[in-house]
Amino acid sequence: MDKMNLRRRILRDRSELDPGTLRESSAAIRELLLDQPWVQMAGLVACYWSTGAEPATQGLILALWKHGTTVMLPVQRPDGDLDWAVYDGPDSLAPGPNGIMEPVDVRRGVDAIRTAALVIAPALAVDRVTGVRLGRGGGFYDRALARVGPNVPTVALLHEGELIEGVPAEPHDQRVRFAALPSGIARLVQI
Repeated sequence: MDKMNLRRRILRDRSELDPGTLRESSAAIRELLLDQPWVQMAGLVACYWSTGAEPATQGLILALWKHGTTVMLPVQRPDGDLDWAVYDGPDSLAPGPNGIMEPVDVRRGVDAIRTAALVIAPALAVDRVTGVRLGRGGGFYDRALARVGPNVPTVALLHEGELIEGVPAEPHDQRVRFAALPSGIARLVQI
């Protein structure tokens, strides 16, 4: 299946998830991640503010922040890249260009993601064999993940059924090391 049709199918499936299932899935993913020592020890985490039927990150971000972790969230730039700014509580956000909440803190630049000890990225699907993630097609996260060091844990948050074989890959597509689903965290092939 090509990328466009796979995206369309997953977005359709996500749109059919009921709010209760979304809440339960998101809570399960949050608790699984917060139980991991490599998450607990990460002093600086790059994450994203979820929207729509994505596994919700708001509770995870708040829990990390309350634990004393510095959390950076992306700020969309007009050139198709992601800048980063620090989350400083629920009142530190404002809607960005596409209505996605972004921190109002000082921008740290596109290379700030290099300093993260953990990167949590959105995905529509991840290939269970290769770790290639399927995004929404804008390339924002492929550019950002290309800056992440080889030993930094990168995690995609998924619903059940979105860790699959056969995600189409192009040379610019980035891989993730882990996929977090409500049923557990999958360590993918060494990258």
